[in-house]
Amino acid sequence: MDEAEAQAALNVPRETLERLKAFVDFLRAENDRQNLVSRGTLDEVWSRHILDSAQLLRFAPYPEANWLDLGTGAGFPGLVVALLHEGSCTLVEERKKRVEFLTRAAQMLGIADRLSIYCTKLEKFDSEPFDVISARAFAPLERLFELSHSFSTAKTRWILPKGRNAASELEAAKASWHGEFRLEQSLSDADAKIIVAEGVSPKAPRQAGRGKRAR
Repeated sequence: MDEAEAQAALNVPRETLERLKAFVDFLRAENDRQNLVSRGTLDEVWSRHILDSAQLLRFAPYPEANWLDLGTGAGFPGLVVALLHEGSCTLVEERKKRVEFLTRAAQMLGIADRLSIYCTKLEKFDSEPFDVISARAFAPLERLFELSHSFSTAKTRWILPKGRNAASELEAAKASWHGEFRLEQSLSDADAKIIVAEGVSPKAPRQAGRGKRAR
């Protein structure tokens, strides 16, 4: 998918597209300073990063849902979601330089008053639950649930782009986690999938010796 195709697939107003173009320019310039994204992906930045992030909005439960993005890094998907989403957004990123970049990018995009950015490890993040939780390239699915389950309720929707390993990660996580899981096709990569989940909860651990006859 080339740049023009990716921009058309976004289906956003011209003003929003211009903001995204400015952000892409900012990302390219800053990438020389702190390696925000792999240099090899910059030639496909509109499909690999912008569209890949924006497409998650189609799975939001409702327009005003409050959204948590974990390990936002260079802003994907969290910063793009914050620009396009009607509800409030919270970004969590533990690396200080990344947070400085996100803060400047949010100001440049004109959305600094519509999102919260926290520089902290997820284990130290203290918050009420969210309607939506997203993460990209943050942790294997099972570990992701372990780290962030406290920020969810039975109604929370998890929207997790997992690339080409989505099915295998989901099967591994099902050994320890209940939930309603489905795989959705990515618009930015024909071989990639997005895990959408609700009602996520840990399975009770098996008791040692259960089922054995007492002596």
